[in-house]
Amino acid sequence: MLWDRAPLWLGHLPGAGQDLVIAFSSIGHDPARLPAPEFRATATAGGRPALFVADASRSWANAPDFVPALHHAVTVLRARQPIARIVTLGLSMGGFCALAAAEVLAADCAIAISPQFSVDPARMPDETRWAEWAGRIARFTYPQAPLPARAVLCHGMEDDAAQALAFPARTGIDHFLFPGQSHSTLGPHLRQSGILPGVIEAALAGDRRRLGRIMSSARGVARRRLADQLPR
Repeated sequence: MLWDRAPLWLGHLPGAGQDLVIAFSSIGHDPARLPAPEFRATATAGGRPALFVADASRSWANAPDFVPALHHAVTVLRARQPIARIVTLGLSMGGFCALAAAEVLAADCAIAISPQFSVDPARMPDETRWAEWAGRIARFTYPQAPLPARAVLCHGMEDDAAQALAFPARTGIDHFLFPGQSHSTLGPHLRQSGILPGVIEAALAGDRRRLGRIMSSARGVARRRLADQLPR
């Protein structure tokens, strides 16, 4: 345990490698409990050390201690072992947090699956799926998802098109769209496809060609290839 001060919890699984994966939990299924750690097998594949972050307040990185907790945990881990590269990872709210954390920590890459562009009603007034939790956020430090220098975004187009297309197309961002997948099915689909360890490796190596092949094997299409078919 590296941080256990409400509403945030940060736990660590040691590993022999020098690449650190920081995995962020989504809102979970039981609002009365702290969200469970996610992506444990993926994060630790190949012997990597991993840090797991959960937020009982479901704040989309807006909890006051979000930044101090991350810096504290990474400082402690660097004192224990060399860390050469950092990748952040998350699903839904966890994906949003992975983008914010990558900016905070200057991580090498963020991998965000079904991240919201925003849950702030002022930014996305038609988005009501997370209104109950968003209504509890006293102050939006992150009214929209920041984009770090390198990120991999994945969205299912069945019900996440508005969130997906709100993200700007930008150099350094690999955005993959999955026709036929929804917000709730895309994460399980990618897990079951077995591609996530390879996605982490390709992202850390900056191998965009391999990344594209991996995503294509799971029926993901690069956003730029669908540009003529997407609403403007």
